Amino acid sequence: TLWLGQQGTVRMAASDVAVGMIFLAQTVVGALGNSSLFLHYLGLYLTGCRIRHTDMILQHLIVANLLALLCRGVPQTVAAFGVKGFLSDVGCKLLFYLQRVGRGVSIGSTCLLSVFQAIKISPENSSYSELKVKAPRYFGLSIYLNWILYLLVNIMIILQMTRKRSTYNITNMKDFEYCSGVHRDTTLQSLYAALVTFPDVLCVGLMLWASSSMVLILHRHQQRMQHVHKASSPRSSPESRATKTILLL
Repeated sequence: TLWLGQQGTVRMAASDVAVGMIFLAQTVVGALGNSSLFLHYLGLYLTGCRIRHTDMILQHLIVANLLALLCRGVPQTVAAFGVKGFLSDVGCKLLFYLQRVGRGVSIGSTCLLSVFQAIKISPENSSYSELKVKAPRYFGLSIYLNWILYLLVNIMIILQMTRKRSTYNITNMKDFEYCSGVHRDTTLQSLYAALVTFPDVLCVGLMLWASSSMVLILHRHQQRMQHVHKASSPRSSPESRATKTILLL
């Protein structure tokens, strides 16, 4: 029995190390990728290059991705390697709050980018022609409202999260490996879940609408261009660049 117990411990330790290495690799690759993009835009800003509206969204998207990645990836990697109780109450509250804010702002920023691209490539005679003129005016405001929205919506997580508990006799306590969550009221928790989910569902819906609109616009334009006898390079065409943007999003 002792030998079997030791074998199970060794296997469990090896499994924890493997999971820790996976989390570590994802965190490092993601952090390096987003940091390189951040330094790229910082260099453009310092050299006085003109920043487009889409670049402004991407800058906020990079910051949000780094917040979500580091605040989730680093503690999860540490916990996977077997380190227990390394976060205090304040640390748990702050990390979970920033991770939720970063995740929400990332979704919202991607939504703004999709909608802006759909409005930008819409035909001049479409119903979005007026929006093409007005959209740049409210661009910066929309980005900052996106941050404010998720900063306010996720305040509840500060009250719920606490440091890792050794016992879980309380029925409303949830284990998050390196932190614990306390659900004090079922009704309040359901309302909060709906409040947090609604902006995400709305953003995903807008992204689907924007992507579908762009694909439809490009398809119609491609059909019209088939009757134009003019040599052109598909790699450098606006349709090609817009299609790549849709695929990336």
